[in-house]
Amino acid sequence: MPETNLTDPQDHYQSSEHLFRTVHEIASAHAGRPVPEVMGVLRQRLPGVPGLDEVELRRLAEQISVGRDPSGLGGPAI
Repeated sequence: MPETNLTDPQDHYQSSEHLFRTVHEIASAHAGRPVPEVMGVLRQRLPGVPGLDEVELRRLAEQISVGRDPSGLGGPAI
């Protein structure tokens, strides 16, 4: 995979789109699951994403665990 340059608007857009699509996929597949399980999936699928620290991962996992899709790409995950 080519290296992403976040200073290039096109690369930044593609990175953001990839992040939102991945979160959407996780929300669709893991809605209603326990927070620790969802956090594990987020860590595995989104390693090293800038700005995605433990607090943000927990926030995403909490939303997914109650059936919300925090990606903004779809309606409720369940």
